[in-house]
Amino acid sequence: MRDAFSQFHPFINFGFFVSVIGISMFIMHPVFLGISLLGAITYSIYLNGKRALRFNIFMVVPALLLMAIINPTFNHRGETILLYVNDNPLTLESIIYGVVTAAMLVAMILWFSCYNSVMTSDKFIYIFGRVIPSLSLLFSMVLRFVPRFKAQIKVISHAQKCIGRDISQGSIWKRAKNGLLILSIMVTWVLENSIDTADSMKARGYGLRRRTAFSIFRLTKRDQVVGALMSVMVIDIVVGFGINMIYSMYIPRILINETNLGSVLVYCSYFFLCFMPVILNIWEDIKWSYLRSRM
Repeated sequence: MRDAFSQFHPFINFGFFVSVIGISMFIMHPVFLGISLLGAITYSIYLNGKRALRFNIFMVVPALLLMAIINPTFNHRGETILLYVNDNPLTLESIIYGVVTAAMLVAMILWFSCYNSVMTSDKFIYIFGRVIPSLSLLFSMVLRFVPRFKAQIKVISHAQKCIGRDISQGSIWKRAKNGLLILSIMVTWVLENSIDTADSMKARGYGLRRRTAFSIFRLTKRDQVVGALMSVMVIDIVVGFGINMIYSMYIPRILINETNLGSVLVYCSYFFLCFMPVILNIWEDIKWSYLRSRM
């Protein structure tokens, strides 16, 4: 499915992910985490379809439950004691804190998966290429290396299997020897590929001060409007958090701010911030359907 949010300027994409990930990390309010988790799940499904849905069901939900169970096992702080397990108190606060921490970590994983789909290597180099050219190139190569590594190791494994040197053939000792051979071939391929890339970029003058770079990205009026709206929402959230309009504490007792008009406005700002890509995609789909109906 075509993602309309990915077509925006790289600064808009990068600013969005920095905002939602940063707020989700530092504001562990239950309403904020619920909005962040729901927004990340929705956007990941919109981007990756059934593959993201299977990942959320079979990986995210068990991880959420596992992390929620592990925390009360080691953390016994809290005022509300539910029961004792081997003379260790099981408190309500530790359970709630475990659920909140698990929700935050799962939301981070999902937002970073969306980040990898939207922020391509050319966008990252466009943003940081002039400021930190070497580091931006290195980071871009690392992100690009993972899928290339997976594809290349499949090619090498199939080639070795044709001559009887696969890790699924022979005795345990032979399988281990074949696995080391495949690993050695992969290391050699990685080193040669890195040298070729470094020589190629050096020959193109990458990192020189007066070097010019072609870019297809242009900051349009649409990008400016979305960036301004996003800035207003982020400022509203930061100000609301700074004046204690929203706060939460779980250890040693659970304290959460009362719901009033100010806190509701902050919740709405964060909701529209997290769901901005989905809202833009829905709006573009409606426009496209309307234009098709007029043809």
